Amino acid sequence: MAAARRPRAVGDDAKEARRVAILAAAKEVFAAKGYHATTVADVARSAGVSYGSVYWYFDSKDALFHALMDDQERALRSHIDEQVAGLPTGEDLFRRSVRATFEFFEADRDAVTLLFRDSLLLGNDFDRHLAGIYEGFIADIEKTIAVAQAAGYVIDAEPRVVAFSVAALIGQLALRR
Repeated sequence: MAAARRPRAVGDDAKEARRVAILAAAKEVFAAKGYHATTVADVARSAGVSYGSVYWYFDSKDALFHALMDDQERALRSHIDEQVAGLPTGEDLFRRSVRATFEFFEADRDAVTLLFRDSLLLGNDFDRHLAGIYEGFIADIEKTIAVAQAAGYVIDAEPRVVAFSVAALIGQLALRR
């Protein structure tokens, strides 16, 4: 269902709100239709903006999808950071980090679709972008694992290997749910 047309965004706050609204609409449309079947017109209609307005904020459908991937990465990292803030190191930190990741994906099925379905099927530019996101996620998990290992709560193995194993498990479970 199309949203009502929004008035022109004037001022930095209004422009940022418009950009966020376009990203939110894009997330819903891409998740529902898939990347290839989605058009910029579909996103504009869902966001309640003109077709040209989408291009004011994003140079192309590819640029919009890349921005959406970045947005989802920030949302995931923010959620995890909020959930582990103030926790002592060790087992609690490791368990809460993994739990927070599962909770994020369970609560946001569209994020799972975008990060684990669509972005994997889109070619080299998206592969490189997703690899960068994944590497950041692996690095975060690796740090948490190293701390938990030092406290004796996680298997004594190469932290990066354990991080890849945990990330693969999370990805597979999120996608299959």
